[in-house]
Amino acid sequence: MKTLLPLVCAALLVACAGLGSKLETPRVSFVGLKPLEASLFAQRLEVRLRVQNPYSLALPVKGLDIDVELAGEQFAHGVSAREFTVPANGEAEFDMIVTANAATALIRILGDRESRAAIPYRLKGRLSTRLGMLRSIPFDQSGTLPVAAAADRKNRMID
Repeated sequence: MKTLLPLVCAALLVACAGLGSKLETPRVSFVGLKPLEASLFAQRLEVRLRVQNPYSLALPVKGLDIDVELAGEQFAHGVSAREFTVPANGEAEFDMIVTANAATALIRILGDRESRAAIPYRLKGRLSTRLGMLRSIPFDQSGTLPVAAAADRKNRMID
């Protein structure tokens, strides 16, 4: 048992060394959005996301919990248990379903489309991983979606 503890510590040090001295957050961004079904009170959307891995080792993602804001309004929430691996210093795209109670937010956002070229978004949540002690990585990223794409491509993925 005494020889096992140093081996475990050495393995943890090697794993942490692969992450580098500065712990960076993986970047999560929108690739596209497609409506699936809608009712007066809830909408289900397929969201395509990109995860960029800043680490020099592969990032085994086992799930994602995400909140989506559009134009400063709470828009949607989703949880995915889909597993995928983001290559070292690389990126991967995946689709997930989110649920929105967004009638008011959509009316406000799309009603103001003439005055905006793009809709600001914010993605906030946690990536669940299979990396030893780093089981959950929080993220909070912002960007913009083109308004013309959201308004013109009703049933297709916007990009």
